[in-house]
Amino acid sequence: MSKILITGASGFIGSFIVEEALKRGMEVWAAIRRSTSKEYLQDERIHFIELDFSSEKQLTEQLANHSFDYVVHAAGATKCLNKADFYRVNTEGTRNLVRAIIAVKMPMKRFIFVSSLSIYGPVREQQPYEEIQETDTPCPNTAYGQSKLLAEEFLDSINPADEEGETGECIFPYIILRPTGVYGPREKDYFLMAKSVKQHIDFGAGFKRQDLTFVYVDDVVNAVFLAMDRGMSGRKYFLTDGQVYKSSDFSNLIRRALGNPWMLRIKAPIWVLRLITWAGEYVGRATRKVSALNNDKYHIMKQRNWRCNIEPAMDELGYHPQTTLEEGVKKTIDWYVKNKWL
Repeated sequence: MSKILITGASGFIGSFIVEEALKRGMEVWAAIRRSTSKEYLQDERIHFIELDFSSEKQLTEQLANHSFDYVVHAAGATKCLNKADFYRVNTEGTRNLVRAIIAVKMPMKRFIFVSSLSIYGPVREQQPYEEIQETDTPCPNTAYGQSKLLAEEFLDSINPADEEGETGECIFPYIILRPTGVYGPREKDYFLMAKSVKQHIDFGAGFKRQDLTFVYVDDVVNAVFLAMDRGMSGRKYFLTDGQVYKSSDFSNLIRRALGNPWMLRIKAPIWVLRLITWAGEYVGRATRKVSALNNDKYHIMKQRNWRCNIEPAMDELGYHPQTTLEEGVKKTIDWYVKNKWL
């Protein structure tokens, strides 16, 4: 029986990875903190392990008596009050975990790092938009994207390439997944859009064309396990559902899934969004509560091109997204309603 460690196991994506690993008959270990909610980790087959990602020394001690065939690092911060927290959690937390695994000489088959398309920022923004390629130079415009990129660069530094660009001895067998916007049951950011549509408002920013991509959580989870089986160490894969959408497509599908309530669509200039997110940041700092309307959100909504090339994932992993946006939105809204989020 293969043994798997999943960080971020109580989170949106992580909890679904746990469920899939259990379905596959794996011995599942969920990394948690003492304050972690186990709302979606109720299966009695789950083993729990407390890990302190802020300390390499502590992690080394906590992992010293454990060995895992696979580690999926899905833990990370997507919203923080201070920029430094993104680096502390997403960058330093990843470094500490990897160094601890190496320190205990764990005979691991694969380390799957869940990164993000956000590491690229506004690339290929001239119309007509072209797909972002893995050969493009990342220029993240969010603290979240920057922190994920630094974590990726650290992983790349472990298995350095030679002068011909070929990777030498594999010291650490890692694979990086870069999903675009992930949605599905239990997700809290797109939920805010669903809540807004139910309240009859759809807000958009910017008048320049925007091409969006999405991926349903089940397809991301499937890619994780494909990467374990088929991925080559050091490779990085974009993940979307293979389609490109207009900014109104997602809200229109939410509206349909909610029974077509009347809806007022507001399209505001980018500078209005800048004011809104600035106010959100100010209120967040004043109340010490993280707001979804923050500086990163401004840059995410301002970015116009979210196309990316998923052919490497299809060719090398056998990744073929199964859930269309229409199907995924319907499943998601049904879950929100059933669980009384809406």
